[in-house]
Amino acid sequence: MKKVIILFSLFSVILAGFTSCDSTRVFDQYHEISDSEWHKDSLVVFKIPVSNTRENHNMLIQIRNETNYKYSNLWLFVKIEQPGGEVLRDTFEIVLADPSGRWIGKGFGGLKSLETVYRRDVFFPVSGEYTISIQHGMREDILTGIHDFGIRVEKI
Repeated sequence: MKKVIILFSLFSVILAGFTSCDSTRVFDQYHEISDSEWHKDSLVVFKIPVSNTRENHNMLIQIRNETNYKYSNLWLFVKIEQPGGEVLRDTFEIVLADPSGRWIGKGFGGLKSLETVYRRDVFFPVSGEYTISIQHGMREDILTGIHDFGIRVEKI
């Protein structure tokens, strides 16, 4: 009976270690791109609640692309609107494959995941809800092969 209790306790500690929350994560969300077809006029929108205006953060972009995606990169048009209406617009490129065509992202089979830093040391000047709107900046009207798109904000 003692062995069962010890084993159960050990299992509980290990399980808690795997499921404990990430203390640096402030926001982490993915949006699925329907049928992996992203129209150039479609926006992926994230609403990020910010209450801590004292600490700086890193903003990361997360991409899950299918291996049938026919480009080695992805251009994005990013719009960040802070509470009160001030807007920042940006263009950002994510490299998804090296020059030899090998995917940089991790994963098995036909889906690769990549996380890249979009902005470092971000200061949120006011508390409230920040809206990040992203659309692809590739030449095609319908971009195929992007499965999911995500944003992660973490404390430094």
